[in-house]
Amino acid sequence: MNTYGGRGEGGGAGARLLNVVDVEATCWDGQPPPGQVSEIIEIGLTVVDLRAGARTARHRLLVRPSRSTVSAFCTELTGLTQAEVDGGTSFADACRTLAAEHRTGLLPWASWGDYDRRQFTRQCRAAGVEYPFGQHHTNAKIAFTTAYGLRRRPGMAQALELAGLPLEGRHHRGDDDAWNIAARIRRTVTGARRAWASGGP
Repeated sequence: MNTYGGRGEGGGAGARLLNVVDVEATCWDGQPPPGQVSEIIEIGLTVVDLRAGARTARHRLLVRPSRSTVSAFCTELTGLTQAEVDGGTSFADACRTLAAEHRTGLLPWASWGDYDRRQFTRQCRAAGVEYPFGQHHTNAKIAFTTAYGLRRRPGMAQALELAGLPLEGRHHRGDDDAWNIAARIRRTVTGARRAWASGGP
């Protein structure tokens, strides 16, 4: 039974769950145009059952920007268009959805690097919105680098290759990236469940 519903690969009652989060934000080939700032336009979330070592659900939220527009560069990178994100929810509603439907304030969570956590922190502060996550965050890039004994921290696609895993979907799409990051966590989780669940590095 999938705890959160959606597409999954197993799971069960009493599982120790981890939310894996990846965001895409408005971006430009250079500096933002005058008056615009980078804003989250897509949130991908995959739930991992740490005991079973399985991805149990995946979710996607489109977010409507209020202080920026989607550039041609951003569309080329992410595939997202202005028309698509115009149909999304507000950032405040997205944060409320994360907390209410995905228990992001209660469950530990992970992201590839620290960008996602910092972007949420900045945008919540700027918008006066309650931060939707708890304190137990794992930087999956650091955990992966440590587990593989690497000198440099790899990008997400490179880490997939090092782990012998395929890239599923499109890179720089929030739901696909979260799904792929979760696949690497499944590989790393053996012998490291305590680190993921308690916040890790």
